[in-house]
Amino acid sequence: MTNPDPFKTYLQKLQKNLSTGAATEHTHRSALEALLEAVGDRVLATNEPSRVECGAPDYVITRAHTPIGYVEAKDVGASLDTAERSEQLQRYRASLNNLILTDYLEFRWYVEGEHRETARLATVTRDGKVKRSKDGVQAVADLLQKFLVQEVPIHGRPGELAQRMAALARMTRGLIEETFRWETEQGMLHAQLKAFRETLIPFLTPAQFADMYAQTITYGLFAARIRYPHPAPSPYEGEGAGWGWLYAREGGLELAQDQPLPARSFQRDRWPGPG
Repeated sequence: MTNPDPFKTYLQKLQKNLSTGAATEHTHRSALEALLEAVGDRVLATNEPSRVECGAPDYVITRAHTPIGYVEAKDVGASLDTAERSEQLQRYRASLNNLILTDYLEFRWYVEGEHRETARLATVTRDGKVKRSKDGVQAVADLLQKFLVQEVPIHGRPGELAQRMAALARMTRGLIEETFRWETEQGMLHAQLKAFRETLIPFLTPAQFADMYAQTITYGLFAARIRYPHPAPSPYEGEGAGWGWLYAREGGLELAQDQPLPARSFQRDRWPGPG
């Protein structure tokens, strides 16, 4: 049954979470996921907590298997001005054409890296109560609607496609570098770097490895998208993730002929799709 007032339900969930005194950024994610899906037309908001540590956006919004936008959420009360200036957001804005930054109460929308609009749904009072802002529901509803109908860019020229792929490769490189920093010496990427040094380039640095790896992943997913234009349902997840699983799997097969080391990651870890 469709929720007649998704914003009321959303704010009630936030209030309930905050009332525990132990709420964190992650506590509110299911509430935001439900709100995004309630206000959108046939959209799926996928939250992947396992990717947060390596810097991937918190939500990918898809419609009919196609990514249409991304959402990065900070904790309630966190400074979005500070978040906006962070290296993480700079990377996202340079790579993702349709992005929202939020602390669950304020929503900032970016298109092609440029700030397009801001709307505030509510504030938290000194005694911990969630108070609706005047006209906040309508303002946020309008912002989310525009975010969810933002046209997916179509690259009709080789130069446009190259620029888009380069942006995605840079973002992937940043994710690999960040993951490399927080994982242990026994982690997957450290093991891959060791294998690269033993079989390909003895003096390969972590930065060079991340750059090589990112380019290989981007090419593999692009080649898979060309060869397999019609995504199959994922055996692991919901509708919105099927395309990513297929491209990752087939991308690994594409890479296997030339780059067997990155191919293992495609086959084992189901890398996210190109978007």
